[in-house]
Amino acid sequence: MTGALRWLSICHDTHYDYELPVELAHHVACLVPRSSETQLVRAWDLSIDPTPDEWLALAGPAGQALPPSQVSLDPWGNGRITFSHSRVHDKLRVRSRFEAGLSAPPAIDPDSSPAWESVAESLRYHAGTTHREAVEFTLGTELAPRDPQLAAYARLSFTPGRPMAAAALDLMARVHDDFAYGHGATDAGTTAVAALALRRGVCQDFAHVMIGACRSLGLAARYVSGYLLTQPPPGQPRLVGADASHAWAALWCPEQGWLALDPTNRVPAGLDHVTLAWGRDYADVAPLRGVIRGGGRVQPRVAVTVQPLDEPAAGA
Repeated sequence: MTGALRWLSICHDTHYDYELPVELAHHVACLVPRSSETQLVRAWDLSIDPTPDEWLALAGPAGQALPPSQVSLDPWGNGRITFSHSRVHDKLRVRSRFEAGLSAPPAIDPDSSPAWESVAESLRYHAGTTHREAVEFTLGTELAPRDPQLAAYARLSFTPGRPMAAAALDLMARVHDDFAYGHGATDAGTTAVAALALRRGVCQDFAHVMIGACRSLGLAARYVSGYLLTQPPPGQPRLVGADASHAWAALWCPEQGWLALDPTNRVPAGLDHVTLAWGRDYADVAPLRGVIRGGGRVQPRVAVTVQPLDEPAAGA
């Protein structure tokens, strides 16, 4: 990573206010931000209220420290935190804070890539050959399957002989133009096939459609979760909690590596995109999930603030 970095401050809050007391809970959090060739992470901190059992065992009631034994790596290199509560509680607060230094990724050259058919052929299984990590991301999943309808949609962009990068950029633009962005029509379990039929959804659905469409042609595509710096209207302050968690797709192109494309905004991921984790689909990188006894029916409240470090904090 060379040159000056653009530093952003990220705060991700998740609040549960349970209808009924929770007697026992086990959780997994995918909230450890990744460092990469274009992203440097510093000052990451995770706070949980009530304090998890594992933390109390090491830090005592007066302090809170994340035990190293509670952090592990999943198959894709994402950090996972496990924690439990055996004491009765009626709320849960999880806050992740860190700073990310971003450098501009290389510009995507639409024509500097082989035809997409040759890329797909190179990702097929051949006995006795060494396979790239990308091969795993050609396989369908429940949320982003390989499906004839998705393949038909993809072929409008992936025409015969078209360069891989050019076709990927075209598909990104089409998903943006063909789908209406809106909450309520889909949920965390909506599949790419269902979203394709609705032509409506949120960033998760846009990413799943693009990923499933590419996989349906034998190409490798992965789901990237993270954050997006949103720009307020001119003259208006950036509001705390006004941003949201975000998602986009990354497609494998041999000459240019993973092409990170944001179909929700019709742009390649760049200096406004902070990577948290990546996997096969949303189910691999859900920020927080768990099993609880009690609690009743409740939906989490999530607030994300992404703030440039050279700007004064909102409310300061």
